[in-house]
Amino acid sequence: MSLWTDPQTPANLRPVREPIASSRVVIIGGGVVGCAIFRRLAIAGLQPILVEAAADILDGASKGNSALLHTGFDAPENSIELACVQAGYREYMAIKHKLNLPLVESGALVVAWDEEQFAKLPAIVERAHRNGVTDVMQIERDELRKREPFLSDRALGAVLIPGEHIIDPWSAPLAYAHQGLAHGGRILRRCRVTGGELDGQRWMLQTTLGDIAADVVINAAGNYGDLVEAINRESPFTITPRKGQFVVFDKPASKLLHAIILPVPTERSKGIVACRTAFGNLLVGPTAEDQQDRSRAEVDQATLERLIAKGIEMIPGLADHSVNAIYAGLRPATQFKDYQIAVDRQRRWVTVGGIRSTGLTAALGIAQMVGRDFAEAFDGVRDEEPIWTPVPNLAEDRARPYLTEAGGDVVCHCELVTRSEIEAALAGPLPAGDLGGLKRRTRCMMGRCQGFYCSAQVFALAEGRLAS
Repeated sequence: MSLWTDPQTPANLRPVREPIASSRVVIIGGGVVGCAIFRRLAIAGLQPILVEAAADILDGASKGNSALLHTGFDAPENSIELACVQAGYREYMAIKHKLNLPLVESGALVVAWDEEQFAKLPAIVERAHRNGVTDVMQIERDELRKREPFLSDRALGAVLIPGEHIIDPWSAPLAYAHQGLAHGGRILRRCRVTGGELDGQRWMLQTTLGDIAADVVINAAGNYGDLVEAINRESPFTITPRKGQFVVFDKPASKLLHAIILPVPTERSKGIVACRTAFGNLLVGPTAEDQQDRSRAEVDQATLERLIAKGIEMIPGLADHSVNAIYAGLRPATQFKDYQIAVDRQRRWVTVGGIRSTGLTAALGIAQMVGRDFAEAFDGVRDEEPIWTPVPNLAEDRARPYLTEAGGDVVCHCELVTRSEIEAALAGPLPAGDLGGLKRRTRCMMGRCQGFYCSAQVFALAEGRLAS
């Protein structure tokens, strides 16, 4: 059906149009999950098409997250989420060197700040062990102080999760997209799906670029997942975007912390996290605020002040450090705790919805599940020898181009981004489509001055090459 026209219009009265593109499979949504599925199916020889409504990939839920690699220690037992998180974790660890993806081995600590939380720590350990994360253990206050001497004296003890780590939120999905392109896939940006019809064995999707034909459609539309699902059926889930606000402290603050500091979770949220970032800062967040708006994630002063106060409460030394940046992201929460993944063989439709805060880790595992389900339901899948498409390094724990003569002039002095990095991000098989995409590929304009000093030079380099 169409989201914008009367679905009761007889088929013989609708205009016949040739599709602008055709594939065995079309994936709707260019977030981290869509990019991972695109990669998996391209390696399987299916030459998929990925369509994204925005001017660049990662423009929705995937652009604002805490960039953690999760073990699944606290995921619901026997859930789809747990299986996908752990499969995704294993694959990330297996391919990170070949794709030049970062990994800051930090470990994590679930810290108890009062007696009620302290009493819950043994249950967290037990759940982790049931979930197969057997190196998780409880540590006492003295051990916690040795590991994290800058934590508040209020900390009573913690659960240690050695396998939780810090990664870069944007390089991984970009690498997945590049690898999919290398295997014959296509990515269409500024291509919003407005409707679709299944005619026997083939879908005809209506988009803002024209009609696209597909044997199978995969809905990985993130915050718009239930609206896209309505093209095929009445959606069994409803997306209520959950906003998470973050504060980013300046780089010297990162010396105050080694591990990821996690709270004792509640039924509704994993709570406020404090951790270093791959870019050398210290992050505090996110909040968990339900809203109706699916596209705008605004920050507000009162909440940010509470986050700063919470950070100082956990790590008193943060009072001596300034906030470098603020941002907010939207997570596609549903009324269900688990991911919503299903295959409708008769309707030739795959649903991948409700992928919330663990999606960055789980994406590769979700892609494995979709690949298996696709092969079982629709046949014709063959695995090709992977073509590896390493992406530029953005992490601070490894050498970056400004340290070499080949890097060229530094344009963004806060984040030490060179001219050659910006020029490379504006070229290649998937050049930045807008300013946000350029930032995510290079870190330019994301430092202390937020582009005050370098924006003119960045805009000059990008003139005529980005969406307004």
